[in-house]
Amino acid sequence: MAGKVAAALAGAKSSGRRRRRHHSAIAEINMTPFIDVMLVLLIVFMVTAPLLTAGVPLDLPQTGAKALNVEKQPVTISIDENGKVFLMDKPVEDAALLDTLKAIAANGPDERIYVRGAKQVGYGRVAQIMSTITAAGYKRVALVTEPEPATRN
Repeated sequence: MAGKVAAALAGAKSSGRRRRRHHSAIAEINMTPFIDVMLVLLIVFMVTAPLLTAGVPLDLPQTGAKALNVEKQPVTISIDENGKVFLMDKPVEDAALLDTLKAIAANGPDERIYVRGAKQVGYGRVAQIMSTITAAGYKRVALVTEPEPATRN
């Protein structure tokens, strides 16, 4: 094998001609900028998606707990300052809340449900809604709060 390579090199040198390579235009699409843009868009959507999960504006209490990673839009119950209840973004009467939650729970009662209550709502009202949620069959109920602002010393 090495002899063939050496003979080929010797033959190329002895011919006395220089071989010139012709560079032609590359007809391929450069994918690097496309991939860079797609990765930037992926990061932007990953950051903004959790911010779009809640639709009812509330003044939530603040705690030191960190934000949870949510993969899909969770079932959310919001209670505004007046005690009015919203399932996702739609207002729901107390009488219809249990039946609506049971219908949703038929798809997956082990799913986590989030309760968002405004600061001004009484503890009794939040407890009443949470008892309705557990009566509908949900076992994983979580309260949503806002993170405390960072204090500078």
